[in-house]
Amino acid sequence: MNRILIIDDDRGLCDLLEEYLAGEGFIVHTANNGMEGLEKALKGDFDMVVLDVMLPGKNGFEVLRSLRAGSRLPVIMLSARGEDVDRIVGLEIGADDYLPKPFNTRELVARIKAILRRMETPKGPSTREDLVRVGEVTLDMGSHDLFVSDRKIELTSVEYKLMESFILSAGKVIRREELVRHVLERPYSPFDRSIDVHISNLRKKLGNYRDGTERIKTIRGEGYLFTLPSDLEEKG
Repeated sequence: MNRILIIDDDRGLCDLLEEYLAGEGFIVHTANNGMEGLEKALKGDFDMVVLDVMLPGKNGFEVLRSLRAGSRLPVIMLSARGEDVDRIVGLEIGADDYLPKPFNTRELVARIKAILRRMETPKGPSTREDLVRVGEVTLDMGSHDLFVSDRKIELTSVEYKLMESFILSAGKVIRREELVRHVLERPYSPFDRSIDVHISNLRKKLGNYRDGTERIKTIRGEGYLFTLPSDLEEKG
């Protein structure tokens, strides 16, 4: 059974989610302030954290920054309705997803299950077939590790799934709506910019080619393209 940690100072909401998620087969623990939540997240054997932005002691952004300093533990952030800046900041810091309050509990469960499915992709000893290379970028699909030259890049679950999609389709445009459905596992909405923030984060982590060319290009009106290095383009 998957263990979920809810960090929110609204005790009534915590009680509601604990009861609902337990009915869905999850083991739920709660914390009502940032410091307590961070300590539990770092020490406990959890599969997911549901983290509110507005918390006493240490706000959700501070908790997430501290957590991301040494953990890939998936995080869904909760933010007040209409606070788009909060959502973007949360995703930029490393949240896997966000939901605005108030939210439908079934939607939260769907988001949790989608992230856990990404995390449950079997990992095992890597073989040659697991290594996919485009120029100096190598994705190990056995261990879920990413390397640029010899430098290992830490990825969230969403970033790994994006990287998998991009590197397997290098040189081809992938439509934005296709990425939303495949990576985030939810219906496409033109007003949901979360996939774009995740791609922006991945782009920063990868950096550009030596000649300054972006590895991930935005193709206006079409989608995104993982570019091939010039030497490979010439060979093709």
